Amino acid sequence: MQLGIRLHDIRKAPLEERLAIAHEQGFACGHLALSKVISEYPVDDGALTPGYAMYLKRIFRENELDVAVLGCYLNLANPNPKSLAGITHRYMAHIRFASLLGAGVVGTETGAPNEEYRFEERSHSEEALEIFIKNLRPVVEYAEKMGVIVAIEPVYKHIVCNPKRARRVLDEIASPNLQIIFDPVNLLDICNYKDRDAIIAEAIELLGEDIAMVHIKDFQVSDGKLVSVAAGTGEMDYMPIIRFMKMRKPYIHATLEDTVPENAVAARAYIQALWDACRTDR
Repeated sequence: MQLGIRLHDIRKAPLEERLAIAHEQGFACGHLALSKVISEYPVDDGALTPGYAMYLKRIFRENELDVAVLGCYLNLANPNPKSLAGITHRYMAHIRFASLLGAGVVGTETGAPNEEYRFEERSHSEEALEIFIKNLRPVVEYAEKMGVIVAIEPVYKHIVCNPKRARRVLDEIASPNLQIIFDPVNLLDICNYKDRDAIIAEAIELLGEDIAMVHIKDFQVSDGKLVSVAAGTGEMDYMPIIRFMKMRKPYIHATLEDTVPENAVAARAYIQALWDACRTDR
């Protein structure tokens, strides 16, 4: 396991400083969402030149960090044709940039069938899933041309809300350049969190072969809602996920989410201790 952090969870500073902090805190990789960590330079599609990518690649290398994920979390089920065209163009710009940056994956969630990117019951419909698959297909085809992996992240409140729907997306598009970001907490909601052991086991069974990287966070129940928090500060039992990674995914990138500057190092130490304590059958 190569343990990392979302760079926008590090204290606000120029990217160069955030990378230095990540290195000092013992992280091996980072989740890079350009618009969330770079404000001193433009990050629009036209700004994503080869030189820009190579500069970022160099400063990551100087800080001994991989780019685990280049995030492009936009709504590929947006029903507005003009908006969707812009979103698709943005994904392709990120894919092209990732090919030069050396990013592990271009990561995305799976949207909602409305312009506001909000949950509605229709998000879990057959129609919404078909729309998402249709709109994802040209993005993956472009990723194939550029030699880049696109990884979708199943989230309960989005279209790809469970492991079965994620498996269907993988099977219908049938591309080696489409894989999975496994975030166990994102598969949970207030209505199903008590079944989390079964849900996580199903995800590993159905998606394990195609899991490219892992997001690690925890959750608490507050006022009838699930609230995401840093690893080790909630109710998650991460040992089954750690065992899966240790047995089947050597050197996989795993990035912490929903930390704050005050608890990031403690969260890293918590997960590292689980890793060190984990025993496998091998």
